Amino acid sequence: MRVPATFQAFINREVHYVIRFRVLAMSVLVVASTAETTRAQVEISARSAQVRFGGRLHSQFATSSAEGGKATDFFTRRARFTLDIGVTDLLDARVQPDFGGGELELKDAYFRLNVSRGFRFSVGQFKRAFDIFELNSSTDIVVVERTGRINGLVGCAGPGGTCTLSRFTEKLAYSDRDIGFKADGSLGDRLSYMATLTNGTGTAGSDENSGKSLAGRLTVRLTDGVSASANLSRHDYVGPHGEGASATAFGGDLEIGGFRSGTHLQVGLVGGANWRLPESAGGEVPSFLTGQVILSRYVPIENGNFEAVEPMARVSWGDPNRNALDDGGLLLTPGLFLYVAGKNRIGANLDIYDSARGSREVSFKLQTYLYY
Repeated sequence: MRVPATFQAFINREVHYVIRFRVLAMSVLVVASTAETTRAQVEISARSAQVRFGGRLHSQFATSSAEGGKATDFFTRRARFTLDIGVTDLLDARVQPDFGGGELELKDAYFRLNVSRGFRFSVGQFKRAFDIFELNSSTDIVVVERTGRINGLVGCAGPGGTCTLSRFTEKLAYSDRDIGFKADGSLGDRLSYMATLTNGTGTAGSDENSGKSLAGRLTVRLTDGVSASANLSRHDYVGPHGEGASATAFGGDLEIGGFRSGTHLQVGLVGGANWRLPESAGGEVPSFLTGQVILSRYVPIENGNFEAVEPMARVSWGDPNRNALDDGGLLLTPGLFLYVAGKNRIGANLDIYDSARGSREVSFKLQTYLYY
């Protein structure tokens, strides 16, 4: 039986309206569910897994006094979506794309087996097992920029920019994200460990040589709220003549307290090979030394609109070549964070960088933190 054209058009129109209504309703439900950003996360069933959706949005305004730097700049520091995937108690995973700076980049992306409390095994992309300042999440830290970045400043020999702890460990590839294997776990109530075996090329994808980078971290809980850690990182790279080479860094850190819980102190010291500098006449790679202290005080406030205020201060010093004079620098960072709810906050830092050669550069940074 043939359906009249006018009736068929009516049916098509009604189906179209129904589909549009369902799409609109689904969008409203998604928006409504993500509106309660500090209380809940969206969970979706996907085939044989449960997927939990979250993310962060960090928007920044920054100034710079450095010659050639941007005097003022607005930009999206992070626009990150996180998919935490649970298959069974044994298996979970994470996929985390980031759109910060107008570019798409993959952050965490791993498959993890939770064999026991003492042993978890991950395959994929994650942070190397090194210093505490890099391992802390950007949703928790009380510095707007880990490295104390000042736009246009290129002064530190080797890693460039500022001579600060995170600048050394990031640019010399001893820390930050990489691709490979990770094992971590807790051995009793006081001892925990983390070890990574990775390409060494960061998030760039395939390895640039056949070597692999190794990092390890051992943490001892001394008392409640006090822990000390020892760290080691061996980075493989392509030498100045195309040959395989490796460099090692070592360090330790102490943590007292925790995030959003009264007084919080973090102290770290790292030293090792600054392999981005030319070798000496004897064929030795120059060594660097850097240290950092971050102190903050989280104070709840009685206010219907805000949850807490947190003043902070950072001192970070670095010497890129211990055999050279007047090539280091000191960064001082006073700051203040105002918490709306949970990890949703507004932060301000003033980064004051003094080089050993007598120059000073300053950068004010204001950043908003949306956590969902």
